[in-house]
Amino acid sequence: MVSEFNFFQNWYPLSPIEDLNPEQPTPVMLLGINLVIWKPKNSPTYQVFIDECPHRLAPLSEGRVDEKTGDLMCSYHGWQFDQKGICTTIPQAEKPEIVSKNKDNFCVVKFPTQEANDLLWVWADPNSSEQAANTPLPLSPQIDVSKGFVWSSFVRDLEYDWQTLVENVADPSHVPFAHHGVQGNREKGSPIPLKIIESNLNLIEAKYKGFFNTKITFEPPCRLEYEIEFGSDGKQVGLVTYCLPVSPGKSRIVAQFTRNFAKRLNKIIPRWWEHVKTRNLVLDGDMIFLHQQERLLQQKQKTESWKTAYKLPTEADRLVIEFRKWFEQYSGGKLPWEQVGISQPEVLPMTKNRHEILDRYQQHTQHCSSCKGALKAVKRWQLGLLIYFIVAISTAAILPDFWRFRVGLPLVLTALTGLGIYAWLKYRLEPKFYFVDYVHADKK
Repeated sequence: MVSEFNFFQNWYPLSPIEDLNPEQPTPVMLLGINLVIWKPKNSPTYQVFIDECPHRLAPLSEGRVDEKTGDLMCSYHGWQFDQKGICTTIPQAEKPEIVSKNKDNFCVVKFPTQEANDLLWVWADPNSSEQAANTPLPLSPQIDVSKGFVWSSFVRDLEYDWQTLVENVADPSHVPFAHHGVQGNREKGSPIPLKIIESNLNLIEAKYKGFFNTKITFEPPCRLEYEIEFGSDGKQVGLVTYCLPVSPGKSRIVAQFTRNFAKRLNKIIPRWWEHVKTRNLVLDGDMIFLHQQERLLQQKQKTESWKTAYKLPTEADRLVIEFRKWFEQYSGGKLPWEQVGISQPEVLPMTKNRHEILDRYQQHTQHCSSCKGALKAVKRWQLGLLIYFIVAISTAAILPDFWRFRVGLPLVLTALTGLGIYAWLKYRLEPKFYFVDYVHADKK
């Protein structure tokens, strides 16, 4: 079957702009393609190249932005490329003509990019830049200051495939159970009368009315969002997710959480605190069984269809069914890995290592400027508190008897308090940036 949907000729948000470092290149994978994000020194916008130097195919993401030229330098042999991907410098060239006469042959593949709604967008097909220029970004109407909305952003790499991510986000009925105590309550699980309003190649839309009025929109291949209205005064919250296919068994979620009330909370609550306390915890809640679920489905699909492998009897399952039908009808039930030279096995290997599946540092912290900065601060505070403890106790021990009570006692008390804070930072807060096991049986 020939796919009717072209995954490459679409816009994808690679990352929140605030999480990108303008001083150094950032590697990222999309649709099996290794990319590098970088910012020319005197340019206001980021660029996205294929992550390989044309000289000897070294990864440009291991390179640097040259201080003098502002171009991207390959750290293997020093070749440099400007923001258009044109080679500007070859240190080994005996004659300048080697560079000037081979610009087309020595250039790096450049992808169309845009910056909008605080996100860096890339068009995944470098050979259709004119089409990219004429294709609107899949922006959310909820990311709009003029309509009174505020939002925060989040990114995480996931240990399951794109279709599993879309299917999971499109399923509101799992929330009270998979996210019990975080965003739901298993005692309040109930029927969800989902109605499919529209379904075609470019859009799936569903609605349901309950305590809240909710609209769910899927704009293939990546935008999947919830608009939730409650109360009579127009209050609204939203979940805007962009689901990125990374490689077989891997995906990335770029999410924006919106609301049009309690706007000051965005300035009061640190972004990193929201990530370690809620956002990561939500994704931890279903990561293990989604990783295993998709591999069990792949096993079953060797002999039967998803229609019989799954049992989907309720209205709450309608959007999952509609997405699976879309995926089968317009994409042949598979992603275009073969177009980038990736051979996907019928069944992906299952990982039993919980630390690997729930590795917050590799999946999120290293990508998030807020969490990475907070982790550095936590470690600095630990070092400072330990130094203070040692100095305070040592000072109290050598004080003369006359000063031991007046000065020594406060020093000891503050040192012990600092030691308690150190222990909390070291054993309670710091692990939240690395790994937190999620055992549903322990969630009372």
